Amino acid sequence: MQVTATDLPDVKLITPKRFGDERGFLSEVYKREALRSAGITAEFVQDNHTFSANAETVRGLHYQIPPAAQAKLVFVVHGAIIDVVVDIRWGSPTYGQHVRVKLDDQLGQQLFIPEGFAHGFRTLLPNTQVYYKISALYSQECERGIPWNDPQLGIDWQLTADQAILSDRDRRHPPFESLDRFFHYQAASSHD
Repeated sequence: MQVTATDLPDVKLITPKRFGDERGFLSEVYKREALRSAGITAEFVQDNHTFSANAETVRGLHYQIPPAAQAKLVFVVHGAIIDVVVDIRWGSPTYGQHVRVKLDDQLGQQLFIPEGFAHGFRTLLPNTQVYYKISALYSQECERGIPWNDPQLGIDWQLTADQAILSDRDRRHPPFESLDRFFHYQAASSHD
């Protein structure tokens, strides 16, 4: 399992090994000890599976606030997505910056998203299925969001607002500039 930092250093791209032959392949998609040795110590408590019938479906940008803040481990079971993560930790050197990663069922890569980051994705193909682990259960009281196309974030989704297929909830998120200070950046100590 290969773990690589993205442009947001706490967000990690994970490439599990695939063992294949003429029948197909086997991949260890989750191996706690391998992740721990790479510094990913989140304890996952639930697995979620989404199905999007249409390409150009956008889900996000979502996050949960404490005490139900979530880390996520995301991968695509079928299809392809543009996965986007935004740093929402006050005081972070990358506050308000984002990373975009293409995830698909061909490479089987995963994205680890720690607490303090908003997350969303856009489907590139019909019938896309995304599977992700979360470190805290869903809480309606703690759920929050940012508009997927907030101009302050400058995310290139390669999609116009007219093309995007959104839920009613994702159409009503408050702008990034009104974000409350739920998460605060803490630099890693030299002992880590």
